[in-house]
Amino acid sequence: MTWILPEGACLDLEGIPGPVHVLHGLGGGTQGQVFEVEVASERLALKWYLPACIARDPHLERRLGESIRATTPSDAFLWPLALVKPAPGTVPLLRSRDPGFGYLMELRPPGFVGAHEHVGGHLAISLLQVLRASFFLAEAFHALHLKGLCYKDISLGNLFLDPSSGRILICDNDNVDVDGRDLGAVLGTPGFMAPEILMGLARPGANSDLFSLAVLIFRLLTRHDPLRGRRELAIRCLDEPARRRLYGEDPLFIFDPVDPSNRPDPIEHAAALITWPIYPEPIKQLFEQTFGAGLQAPQQRALTGQWMTALAVALDQRQLCAHCGQETFPAPSDPGPLCWSCGCPLPHPARLKLPHGLVTAAAGNALYAHHFDRLLPLQLKAPLAQVEAHPIHATLLGLRNLSGQTWRAELSNGNRMAVEPGQACNLAPLVRLTTPAGAVELQS
Repeated sequence: MTWILPEGACLDLEGIPGPVHVLHGLGGGTQGQVFEVEVASERLALKWYLPACIARDPHLERRLGESIRATTPSDAFLWPLALVKPAPGTVPLLRSRDPGFGYLMELRPPGFVGAHEHVGGHLAISLLQVLRASFFLAEAFHALHLKGLCYKDISLGNLFLDPSSGRILICDNDNVDVDGRDLGAVLGTPGFMAPEILMGLARPGANSDLFSLAVLIFRLLTRHDPLRGRRELAIRCLDEPARRRLYGEDPLFIFDPVDPSNRPDPIEHAAALITWPIYPEPIKQLFEQTFGAGLQAPQQRALTGQWMTALAVALDQRQLCAHCGQETFPAPSDPGPLCWSCGCPLPHPARLKLPHGLVTAAAGNALYAHHFDRLLPLQLKAPLAQVEAHPIHATLLGLRNLSGQTWRAELSNGNRMAVEPGQACNLAPLVRLTTPAGAVELQS
């Protein structure tokens, strides 16, 4: 690749005190190229736009400036930090007659992997972390929309996952705009674009974001496209007219509850058929809502808050199969649930009863502030406690206090004990935990 900024160069940029050292190129696309740079001993990323991109999108500089002034909606976004242009006298260093401009942002931390690696089946990641990543994605768009903004072009290409925690990062935030305002040339990415955008009936906004969000969550959970089933196999060449039929003119959800004509093929679309039964009905219903009536009626698409609630509840009811060890998500009300993987009956698990919710006692499940106070927002980043398996006897479970405050445990033999911050208590003899946030009772 020929880099538009010379690697090893020192650039003087307007508004940046001191030189910007271009260390090396990180990658590029149709909009521009991204470099790792050093600014005042700090490593950052610099995206520099190609002249053709600036010509296609005359409002790009204005949108970037507004985004920088608005600050990031959440830490899930690699948000623009500063708009930069060459200072006078530095143009000859740039390999373009019209050097244009770019912006600085944080570097993507190590450990984050492109979401396409997971969808392609190349990433080792648990269902726990996939569901957490889906929650964090919905949470990020919830924060974005609360600020009156829309993303317009979210896809697998600008989503990164940390497989060890489920945390996400969203890059390429230069397409973000005020919802309802049409200042950009970007419409979206095929396969993630809402039907009304693809057909030219509307411009991108929060409602089309909701469609793209549902596509992304579906692809994270099933590793498959929600609209590509048997109809796709009847197409000889998946050219532009064929894509318009599949995604815009006559889209049909592969798991539409009424019309089965676009079901996944058992051979070509096996991942969708394997993964769909794993997830609880409330999550499936949100997909049916968005890819059913929501295909033609944008106002009927599932909202970010609905996704957050359904995903958080699924995580609360996560259970490990005693026979094969797979993660399952049976609801407390399910009569005689079976493991989706091995088909064995799932035993009735112990559950932690909280002031607002039930959490299955399974290693990896956690308690959060919203379990104690329904007025607090849903969030999965600061657990107050976590269920852990004994390092030697995996069937023995404990609850570790992560709250920073002392808890009081009442045991089945009548004894009481203090559970200090960082300590874990055995769940087997536990009857009740008293915490400053509220009580926790063990239901066998």
